[in-house]
Amino acid sequence: MSQPTLNREPPLAGKVVLVVGASAGIGADAARVLAADGASLMLVARRKEPLAALAAELGSEGYDVAWTTGDVADAGAVARFADEAHQRFGRLDGAFNNAAMTQGGRLDEVPEADFDRIMAVNVKGTWLCIREEVRVMRERGSGSIVNMSSVGGFRGSSGMGAYQATKHAVIGLTRTAAHDFGPLGIRVNVIAPGPTETPMLAQTRLAIPGGVEARIAATPLRKAGTGQEVAATASFLLSDRASHVSGVVLPVDGGFTA
Repeated sequence: MSQPTLNREPPLAGKVVLVVGASAGIGADAARVLAADGASLMLVARRKEPLAALAAELGSEGYDVAWTTGDVADAGAVARFADEAHQRFGRLDGAFNNAAMTQGGRLDEVPEADFDRIMAVNVKGTWLCIREEVRVMRERGSGSIVNMSSVGGFRGSSGMGAYQATKHAVIGLTRTAAHDFGPLGIRVNVIAPGPTETPMLAQTRLAIPGGVEARIAATPLRKAGTGQEVAATASFLLSDRASHVSGVVLPVDGGFTA
């Protein structure tokens, strides 16, 4: 009796993925993981130098990568880089919306300008990305969008209220988008990492002394995650292996929310 043939093709082979917020941290790790999993990539971030360096690194390894700069809080910029991905590769199959900023301080201590900026980047920016990605994807009748929230999107704690409010909002946007765009064949999911070793985590350690260590101590696996672990989850959600997964909030948190 003949044995079934295993599909050994990379899980994202033939797919074009837009990675927003790709210059550092989880976004840069995602670019490396998604490229290794077979995707062609359009990388986006505000900072040109680290983005160009990452694209050069991946290009030198033989991966198909393009890049452009843009601010997710700028509607014109988001429309432009969605169009650039489509023009460069002829299609857009997936998007990883990772651009975000953090903000420490009690709610009564956060300056209004800082509150407005974090809302513009984390909430409005995610909405703009979803809107423009769907605009490009809908002509193919398929697509997968992965947004980034946080375990801070499930609960509150002192000292990070503005940031946590935005991460609650991203979960709401994702769940609504799954309903809005499922009939178009577009899946929308959200990852909620726990403490993850990134430059943003270093900022949180400074903003809330001892807070990160307390969360790690309360995590069943007793460790912070890595950008690669979050990126591997994004790769799964972007791939056809998750073809019937939409509207899911998937913690990557070592069991913190268990």
